[in-house]
Amino acid sequence: MPSEKEKMLDGELYDAGDPELVAEREWANDLTRRYNETRAGDRERRRELLEALFGSLGDDCVVEPPFRCDYGSNVHVGENFYANFDCVVLDVCPVEIGRNCLVGPGVHIYAASHPLRREEGAKDPEYGKPVTIGDDVWIGGRAVINPGVTVGDEAVVGSGAVVTDDVPAGVVVQGNPATVVREIE
Repeated sequence: MPSEKEKMLDGELYDAGDPELVAEREWANDLTRRYNETRAGDRERRRELLEALFGSLGDDCVVEPPFRCDYGSNVHVGENFYANFDCVVLDVCPVEIGRNCLVGPGVHIYAASHPLRREEGAKDPEYGKPVTIGDDVWIGGRAVINPGVTVGDEAVVGSGAVVTDDVPAGVVVQGNPATVVREIE
């Protein structure tokens, strides 16, 4: 029988109150607290904490505090990644972010979701869907990327956009729900 963690990572309904998952979230919470308390000049310490927190981390990555995530271990970012202040990543499933990506302030990336109806016997039912963000993507401030979304290479997500469906490569999307407003030449 699969563990709650295995069900979570497979995108199946799982119990978020499982002791193993609670412990992993507490560990990530402690690391993000320590990260968020670092000073701007503490580049080496910040790198150490992100390497401990994230599943993988490319070279030349900057994450401005404060930053929040569920587990961290399911977050994978490529080289030259930049996340501005107040980024939130709910990483119950993998969140893969490519090279040369810029994430504006207050961006939220959600791989986590909840069923519309509580299942019989499940205390804290949740499920997730992976999020994939390609290379050379720019996500404007206060945008929200929802579970299961893929953002194609060289796309731009406008500020405040709520992305509920996949974004093709080389386009600009904006609005709620986000829609393609133009191609990038």
